[in-house]
Amino acid sequence: MSGSNDALEKRLDEMEVKLTFIDDTVQALTSADAEQSQRIAALERALRDLHGELSSMRTALADDPHSEPPPPHY
Repeated sequence: MSGSNDALEKRLDEMEVKLTFIDDTVQALTSADAEQSQRIAALERALRDLHGELSSMRTALADDPHSEPPPPHY
């Protein structure tokens, strides 16, 4: 029976080691996911800001009096 218990204990130890590695991997993936989510959110904010700036520039260029043709009496 002692040999059977030793084999069982060895298997349990191996499973605990594997579980520890799996836990570490899951935590690393969770951290990477959270970091990627933050970076994506920052990029989305930057894209919105750039879109707003581009819209403002287009509006400003459309209101430029130099871009209008001269009146017909010239």
